Amino acid sequence: MATDSDLRVTLVQRAASLDPADNLAALDDLEPLLADSDLVVLPEASARDFGEPGSDLAPYAETFEGAYATRLRELAQDTVIVAGMFEVAPDPARPYNTLVATGPGMDARYRKIHLYDSFGIRESDQLTAGPIDWVSVEAGSANVGLMTCYDLRFPELARGLGADVIVVPAAWVAGPHKLDHWSTLLRARAIENVAYVVGVGQPGPRYTGHSMVVSPMGEILAEAGDGPEVVSITIDLDEVARARTTNPSLSNRRL
Repeated sequence: MATDSDLRVTLVQRAASLDPADNLAALDDLEPLLADSDLVVLPEASARDFGEPGSDLAPYAETFEGAYATRLRELAQDTVIVAGMFEVAPDPARPYNTLVATGPGMDARYRKIHLYDSFGIRESDQLTAGPIDWVSVEAGSANVGLMTCYDLRFPELARGLGADVIVVPAAWVAGPHKLDHWSTLLRARAIENVAYVVGVGQPGPRYTGHSMVVSPMGEILAEAGDGPEVVSITIDLDEVARARTTNPSLSNRRL
């Protein structure tokens, strides 16, 4: 039986289409998941995939009141949903890479701070970096911090969230070492912040897949494979306090 400390989390590892209409229609598939979930997480760029590196993303940017975010709000009457989209920015040629986080009485956005100028790709050529800000929302009794993909490589962002659960939607490009980096960094962010980490990526072959939930002690509690998959798990939020008693590294900090 569920308790107040339980958080039912669903990870939707799904590939985004290059056609925004397809991705909007695919949100209907979330409806059967909502009754048994407190938090549903989709990948980065769920409203429309990046396309080939260097592709112009401006034609696919929407406002925060546009069709994709509006449909998420309609679905999130009793459940918090987090999903990625491209949002119109002051520079119309370079949108924001935005997470929409919406649910009962709550409507927030996080604009990706660290753009993926790495491994031969320059995301900043097509997108505008978000402001330096720490964004968290409430899901059940959990404080849920938001990060996006490449942000995972910057531990100071995760530390500043002070969250019980850190959510990382991603489109983590596949390649040499990349799956190992994804898994290792998710576990590192969990261990050093003594928090749950929920990483949700787009599937292969272009991306690494392997969405996962990591415990505050760094244990992988659930993990998807390479392909499209939905993973559901109930996590015990009381475990955060227990882990922080066993490992009081946050209170022992001197820097």
